[in-house]
Amino acid sequence: MDLLVVAVGRSRDALTDGLFRDYARRCPWPIRLIEVQPRGNVPPERRKAAEAGLLLAAIPPGAIVVALDERGRDLTSETFAERLGDWRDQGRRAAAFLIGGPDGLAESVLRAADLGLALGRMTWPHRLVRVMLAEQLYRATTILAGHPYHRA
Repeated sequence: MDLLVVAVGRSRDALTDGLFRDYARRCPWPIRLIEVQPRGNVPPERRKAAEAGLLLAAIPPGAIVVALDERGRDLTSETFAERLGDWRDQGRRAAAFLIGGPDGLAESVLRAADLGLALGRMTWPHRLVRVMLAEQLYRATTILAGHPYHRA
């Protein structure tokens, strides 16, 4: 199963970019980062809508859509792994994980999502969300494989 992390904005932070790449490299399922950003100077009141269009356009047909949102479901790592395994077993070829910009995700993105997922109730910097998500994707695949990385 292909795992796509579709994120608003461009990261230019070597430390967090390196951590993301490390977890993506270690993961037995391919993790690909797609960065989207509205072109030009978009007024703040229209920014979320512009970001939504770019995020939704990056989702491959038939992919599971997961919106990262602080109001989403708060899953354990084991439950998250079960969800990924179920999607894989259903023959889903891809899962797209959507990370919004500074103002969050537009309602149209949240409605399009198969799952709203929270990484806790606190607000996290977007570049750290990428790393935390990549680690959880790696962890989930190790749980599914019975690998000892996850020690619960």
